[in-house]
Amino acid sequence: MAILLIETATSVCSVALEQEGLIISAKHSADANSHSSVLSSYINDIVAQAGIGMGDLEAVCVSSGPGSYTGLRIGTSTAKGLCYALQIPLLAVPTTQAMACHYYRNHPDYNGMVCAMIDARRMECYAAIYNRETVLRDVVADIVEPHIYDEYLDRGEVLFVGDGAAKTRPLLQEHPNARYDDSFVVSAEGMADMARQKLKNADFEDLAYFEPFYLKEFIAKKSTVRGLGRD
Repeated sequence: MAILLIETATSVCSVALEQEGLIISAKHSADANSHSSVLSSYINDIVAQAGIGMGDLEAVCVSSGPGSYTGLRIGTSTAKGLCYALQIPLLAVPTTQAMACHYYRNHPDYNGMVCAMIDARRMECYAAIYNRETVLRDVVADIVEPHIYDEYLDRGEVLFVGDGAAKTRPLLQEHPNARYDDSFVVSAEGMADMARQKLKNADFEDLAYFEPFYLKEFIAKKSTVRGLGRD
């Protein structure tokens, strides 16, 4: 039995299978706007690669945001559809917390803080700060500016990860405790530990009423494509 993990909140579309603490299959794409076209096929691929069937899934876990409005809708609707069809529980984990967990899981010797950042356009990021044990600051839509994270940087090392981290580099890299890891990539694998714990605790989402955490309301803009909208 395995948990299907779905990450579509960021520019990366990622799926993985967790089984008793181990990742047994995974697939990722960083191609822009690919989520809707590759997600279903990726799920089928990793299930086949793991040598199991869809009926062997015991739960589906989706990255709950914040992040891309469209990406979150795609991931959530896919996860709900699978859970409804297979009659299995829906789990959800915060995107930034999964990012931090992914870093800590792959770097067991790192004991500093992690600031997980998702690009929210212009100089804005969705950011949250963690250590290995707890959430130090829950996710906030930050306007990146000098000294914004000094409260944490003055305490010790802070590693900035995610596609929003690049915005902070010119402003914060001179601080002796600011760290960056350009090799970090958002992955569904980071959801594994939290998903397994939620399943163990029967911490399930309501299939009918669960909605992703957008943090900010979606605002539709008038299309600039000729022939769409009105002059």
